[in-house]
Amino acid sequence: MALDEQKGVWKSGRGGGKGRATPKGRQLDDAAWEEVRALLGDRPRRRDLLIEFLHLIQDRYGHLSAAHLRALAEEMRLSMAEVWEVATFYAHFDTVREGEAPPPDLTIRVCDSLSCELAGSEALYQALSDGHDPSRVRVLRAPCMGRCDTAPVVEIGHRHVDHATFASIEVTIAAGDFHPVIPDYEDFDAYVAGGGYAELKALRANGDWEKVQDDLASAGLRGMGGAGFPSGKKWGFVRANPGPRLMAVNGDEGEPGTFKDRYYLERTPHLVLEGMLIAAWAVEAERIYLYMRDEYPAVLKILATEIAALEAAGIVEPGYIDLRRGAGAYICGEESAMIESIEGKRGIPRLRPPYVAQDGIFGLPTLVHNIETLHWIARITREGHEIKSEVEHNDRKGMRSYSVSGRVAKPGVYLLPAGSTITDVIEAAGGMAEGHAFKAYQPGGPSSGLLPASLHDVPLDFDTLQPHGTFIGSAAVVVLSDKDSARDAALNMLRFFEAESCGQCTPCRVGCEKAVKLMQAETWDAPLLEDLCTVMADASICGLGQAAPNPIRLVMKHFPEEI
Repeated sequence: MALDEQKGVWKSGRGGGKGRATPKGRQLDDAAWEEVRALLGDRPRRRDLLIEFLHLIQDRYGHLSAAHLRALAEEMRLSMAEVWEVATFYAHFDTVREGEAPPPDLTIRVCDSLSCELAGSEALYQALSDGHDPSRVRVLRAPCMGRCDTAPVVEIGHRHVDHATFASIEVTIAAGDFHPVIPDYEDFDAYVAGGGYAELKALRANGDWEKVQDDLASAGLRGMGGAGFPSGKKWGFVRANPGPRLMAVNGDEGEPGTFKDRYYLERTPHLVLEGMLIAAWAVEAERIYLYMRDEYPAVLKILATEIAALEAAGIVEPGYIDLRRGAGAYICGEESAMIESIEGKRGIPRLRPPYVAQDGIFGLPTLVHNIETLHWIARITREGHEIKSEVEHNDRKGMRSYSVSGRVAKPGVYLLPAGSTITDVIEAAGGMAEGHAFKAYQPGGPSSGLLPASLHDVPLDFDTLQPHGTFIGSAAVVVLSDKDSARDAALNMLRFFEAESCGQCTPCRVGCEKAVKLMQAETWDAPLLEDLCTVMADASICGLGQAAPNPIRLVMKHFPEEI
């Protein structure tokens, strides 16, 4: 065959047989490139800032067009595939291909977590969907927004509407202010006036990190994010590895029913920040990455303001605390997935070992703490370990912050002895809501499943719930009444896991999907569901897939008449 008769990639384009005028793939649009450059300004084009840059584009244009993503890939010297896979992983990014219509300017997100569902969110979602032109207003179901105490909750732009009704939402839309409402909180000046940061300064001047670690151990402080690992021990593990070392703060409070971290950050943020700086001092961290979920826009604004105050006061060097914004992925509450996200990647859990104390952010030894854990570190160092160690109830020592919602009179965060039972928790929350009788409860988020009212005398603490096939987790207590279905509650939980699975491992990705289908049947196939639960619990990579069977198993055990 003659050379000019050959068919191939460079002979298939226009131009009289001269081949392609451009390479394959999306072409770089000069106008989009200039727009992206203008948004990025003089920021360094580091790979780990990819998600932050995606937020800049999303906030400015309301979506991520293919042209802007191609331009961002060019600017950061990344492949388009790499940028696209990250942008499509996170729920709060709206990717738009060529020829597709961008989303409407206004998006209403209706929380569909268990607490909001009990409060009527499904009917509200239907009313909003029927009452708005989809070409002008987009109505979406959204996972827990961490405002279960004011269910049902809706987010319009970055503004939350608590105890939402169709009428109150219309009023908010008419007002046109979609910025977050900043609550009153203790700012830097007020905190310092009360003795704040004095302990940090004393420790930096002449402190012994091992003594502080011993105080935490004496207080019995364990990680408040759910795992319950002894907090002080982490410091020794991280310090055992040669530097440089880093610290990551896990503020991705995504477990439905949990809102204690938001509660503390919206009231006393500097207690958390001082605890964070004490922990960073203890492990000699060269930088802190503070990862905060995107569903907390008010908290993000508070933290940005108060971190700037810390820098202005000379307590930290500019840039020492790197505030990172999540993008709507529950899986990033898992510490290694959070670290992947901090590095600008999809939030996919890592296989372990190695553990993050050895091989964390950028491969460096990394200390990871939860928000409430840092709150307690500050309090223990300022007030002494006795504030926790001398509190005893039901043979358990310490204090816990319980996020309480559902069918109680006064949902909220309650600081109670760690040995409190569900009876104690309901009593603290004002008793059952009027007209409701206690039926069941979720002791620690959907991962913990459901327990019946008959188990009302079990202390809700670490290690006390395992004999009953569950655990305390983040102490996200949701109370159900005689007007609720345990079966429907379990289905709500599994739908959440199905939506939030990162998809990395087959047992979780496929298992959650199959479980939801099986649970929608009029009669559950208990043997098949049990087989599925065993595979998921035994073979899933991370805690999401391992704990997802709990709602299924506990409903089959305690509420067989419903299935």
